[in-house]
Amino acid sequence: MPFNKLSTNAGRLLGLLFISILLSSKGFAQPSRQKLDFDKGWQFHLGDVKNAQLKTTNDAAWRTLDLPHDWSIEGKFSKDNPATPEGGALPGGIGWYRKTFTVPAASKGKLVYIDFDGVYQKSDVWINGHHLGFRPNGYISFRYQLTPYLNFGGKNVIAIKVDNSVQPNSRWYSGSGIYRNVWLVTTNKVAIDHWGTYVTTPQVSDASATVNLKVKVKNTAGANEPFTIKTAVYDASGKVVATGGNIPSNSNLKDTVFESATDLVIKTPQLWSVENPYLYKIVTQVVKGKSVVDEYTTPLGIRYFNFDADKGFSLNGKPMKILGVCNHHDLGSLGAAINTRALQRQLEILKAMGCNGIRTSHNPPAPELLDLCDKMGFIVMDEAFDCWEWKKAKYDYHLFFKEWHKRDLEDQILRDRNHPSVMIWSIGNEIPQQSDTSALRITPELAGIVHSLDNTRPITTANNDPGKNNKIISSGAIDLVGYNYHEGEYAAFHDRYPGKKFIATETTSGLETRGYYEMPSDSIRIWPERWDKPFVRPGNNVSAYDNVRPPWGSTHEATWKVMKKHDFLSGMFIWTGFDYLGEPTPYSWPSRSSYFGIMDLAGFPKDVYYMYQSEWTNKPVLHIFPHWNWEAGKTVDVWAYYNNADEVELFLNGKSLGIKKKTGDDLHVMWRVKYEPGTLKAVSRKGGNVVLTSELHTAGAPAKIELLADRKLINADGKDLSFVTVKIMDKDGNVVPNAENLVNFKINGEAVIASVDNGDPVSHDSFKVNYRKAFHGLALAIVKAKEKAGNITITATSAGLPSASITIKSK
Repeated sequence: MPFNKLSTNAGRLLGLLFISILLSSKGFAQPSRQKLDFDKGWQFHLGDVKNAQLKTTNDAAWRTLDLPHDWSIEGKFSKDNPATPEGGALPGGIGWYRKTFTVPAASKGKLVYIDFDGVYQKSDVWINGHHLGFRPNGYISFRYQLTPYLNFGGKNVIAIKVDNSVQPNSRWYSGSGIYRNVWLVTTNKVAIDHWGTYVTTPQVSDASATVNLKVKVKNTAGANEPFTIKTAVYDASGKVVATGGNIPSNSNLKDTVFESATDLVIKTPQLWSVENPYLYKIVTQVVKGKSVVDEYTTPLGIRYFNFDADKGFSLNGKPMKILGVCNHHDLGSLGAAINTRALQRQLEILKAMGCNGIRTSHNPPAPELLDLCDKMGFIVMDEAFDCWEWKKAKYDYHLFFKEWHKRDLEDQILRDRNHPSVMIWSIGNEIPQQSDTSALRITPELAGIVHSLDNTRPITTANNDPGKNNKIISSGAIDLVGYNYHEGEYAAFHDRYPGKKFIATETTSGLETRGYYEMPSDSIRIWPERWDKPFVRPGNNVSAYDNVRPPWGSTHEATWKVMKKHDFLSGMFIWTGFDYLGEPTPYSWPSRSSYFGIMDLAGFPKDVYYMYQSEWTNKPVLHIFPHWNWEAGKTVDVWAYYNNADEVELFLNGKSLGIKKKTGDDLHVMWRVKYEPGTLKAVSRKGGNVVLTSELHTAGAPAKIELLADRKLINADGKDLSFVTVKIMDKDGNVVPNAENLVNFKINGEAVIASVDNGDPVSHDSFKVNYRKAFHGLALAIVKAKEKAGNITITATSAGLPSASITIKSK
């Protein structure tokens, strides 16, 4: 049966009134539901403070900041930090956050909640000295009601203790603090419950789509409060395309929850797809008499999909492969603190590569990521746990699994099940109990929790040992058999698991440093096996020819060659889209971030990016590498990734070095060239006609700085970003491939430098400074707007070079 479904997380709007109410009811005096950004104006103290939860505690000397906030990224790299280099080599600790605020006296009689999208980790929350609760999971979203303890019209103090002091508790960089957004939500006493809608599309065709909406309304008024539920669906232009409802509540409704369901029919629907991620909007109103007492918005994407044991994956009846990547949650030099524009930039880079899938490794993501995936057209594997009852890191979530897994998993499914982008639930990554009989107990329990809340998507686990002894798979509780690596066993999958459905949950783990190359390039080198003496290279670099892999994984090309051959291989999620902080395989200290990414930590593409672009897109591609600055007489391997062409001819200083054509399952062509300085030129042709031309030039000495902003117009909202690429150029405008110039930044106008980076996995310089060395000719400065519009000028200087400036406008 196809897995049909639905749409985006409800309540993202602030519940503002419609000026005219579509559904026959009249206006009212004030908004029925308010959702306010609660990120600004917090006091922060790093370190434990006795009685910091009390309203009377003096926090005047504490640091004032806005959320989201990650205090670890502000610290110093050290191999002695308890997180270890595996966890990013940055400090953890205990931090306190406090905020003084006022709730209007007019809100008395309403319900006031505080919503946390994520706090890492072990958070305790107090309001006016009253303890509201404890949540150990650093990735889960949660809510507390503040109402009973509030001083309406007067001063209130909320305090949060965040404890990330006991480490290592993660196998990658986690960050520390209130690193996702916080919201203050006010509703009437009769209102739609938290995550209280559930929308599915059980029947979809070109002619019509049936949209089923379940609504949960909670009455805490302490009296019979009859009401009516009304619903309308809007298309992307704001036109009403379906209405339904007028569902009356039960009589004698008192201190209870009322659940209703309605079917709405949309004629000739526009279907959500990765090419056209079309979104509708469902607006649900709770009406008492002539007043709307609550209004709740649920974005809707109409689509259907299927995983087939023999034919693989299809979306809206169209066969396709999921071409995905795994990503950790950090945003490079910004750390774990969520930023919508930074996420959007990552997805834009991936989309241009041809990527259409994201695995949220290995935890529930920020809500903003799913919102963006809905809008931009990505298929999401939404993952819950990296461990169950057994540990991976000494102090990780296994300590809390037995007590908290049900609550955390339920909260994840309830929050995320309305996203059209989410098409797979993963209940675990490389769980140690794969070979233990306890998996026969735990797997069905977790699958049962998921299916009790959403039966429209398949469940998988990411198995690094997917053989016949795997107890998770043999439990029969999962719908998709997930393989982590074992690419050589893909073709024989149905011999091992007849009739089962396949997904490559994690693949590849190719190792590269952007801009670093070693010859020869045409032999596969396996870390840590001895392929040369020693493996460790200058600066802990790894050659970027896509020929170095760890023993458990494969190169990018080798994996894709297998994946593209078989229809039943429904898709793949490459480890990883971007380099990430922590897990510095193949090296440990002084490396502090990974080498696995198709992009480096700054978001600069490595060469293999263009292999995927040539295979996963129809846009013309011709990419040649490496750079053309070598010692005289050296033999250099020149690779070319190309598509939409029959052949590529290479020229050195105008002399042809021959024509190369891909044969068999080749994904690139190569020339072995004796280096001489000058111009290396590649020409791709199809049917004798030139498709593309690409040139590399021997660069001279650094002579100037070039600044390129990804966006020259940003919002003056205190959060928006412009990513400014810094290039060290010679006098002729060529990037100097081994330039390491120290670049200093100065900013004028209503903005700050949020962080700097260069993609070097070994650099120990802080990200929170106004300087950075170039790494293979490139660096990055991230500019964050303040809240006042105007011109922003960033100036870069480096000893011996003329300064460079660029102007960005905030509005």
